Amino acid sequence: MATRSHNGAHKQSLAKPAHTNGAAQGRSAIERVRLARHPSRPQTLDYIEGLFKDFFELHGDRNFRDDGAIVAGLAYLDKMPVAIVGQQRGRSTADRIKRNFGKPHPEGYRKAGRIYELADRFRLPLITFIDTQGAESGAGAEERGQVEAIAHDLEQMARLEVPSIAVVIGEGGSGGAIALGVANVVLIQENACYSVITPEGCAAILWREATEENVARAADALRLSAPDLLRLGVVDEIIAEPEGGAHTNSAEAIAAVGEAIKRHLSQLTKLRPAEIRKSRERKFAAMGSAFLTTSNETPR
Repeated sequence: MATRSHNGAHKQSLAKPAHTNGAAQGRSAIERVRLARHPSRPQTLDYIEGLFKDFFELHGDRNFRDDGAIVAGLAYLDKMPVAIVGQQRGRSTADRIKRNFGKPHPEGYRKAGRIYELADRFRLPLITFIDTQGAESGAGAEERGQVEAIAHDLEQMARLEVPSIAVVIGEGGSGGAIALGVANVVLIQENACYSVITPEGCAAILWREATEENVARAADALRLSAPDLLRLGVVDEIIAEPEGGAHTNSAEAIAAVGEAIKRHLSQLTKLRPAEIRKSRERKFAAMGSAFLTTSNETPR
């Protein structure tokens, strides 16, 4: 299994805990989606608590209000100061309502943009955690400029001259996910998924009916699983999970993510600011060519 690193070279990219067996390799796309949505799966705040020290959370977009679906702030990764942005779905019913089930509003994306700006200004590496079915799509969000807020985040991330690492820790859906995903390195846990639409939404559009069979077909056709995304060049490395999924051993899953982040940061911090930005541009420009090499394959 090969991927493209931040400098354009290809390398083997499946970091495995000692006990990971081949069962995960045989999982279907829809099985991975179910694991990505598991309610006990570690979320952004779990990774912040397990990997970082002295996290100082920033709130609000200085325009409308705070958005609990986006967690953002500054912290230390070992002795290195970093900026952090992540999506948080919530655990209890009250917490999920407070955080809008991890679907950010425009004010959440503008809060993320504040952190992107601070990271660039103070030369702080940026780490993002992606876990959302998509951005809030209600009338209020559209009235407050949801599309503009996401687009501005994309532009800000693309222009950063500091190292950036995005980690897909659950379900990465649509522009709501990629607003945190324009990074030098995009990592994904082996049972996470990353797609332009949910399998249910895709099935409803293509076959007018989101039956269990159609949803499974859609998940497969979307190529949203970690192995497919790696092969297509959308992600740079798969982080293996404990057997049965990240929720079965949260501490080990968090540790594996931390190891991958530190390893890539150690390489990215050796680059000059202009090289960091240029390598990111090359990475995303190469995604089209990765897709073209598979365009003559027979659809599944």
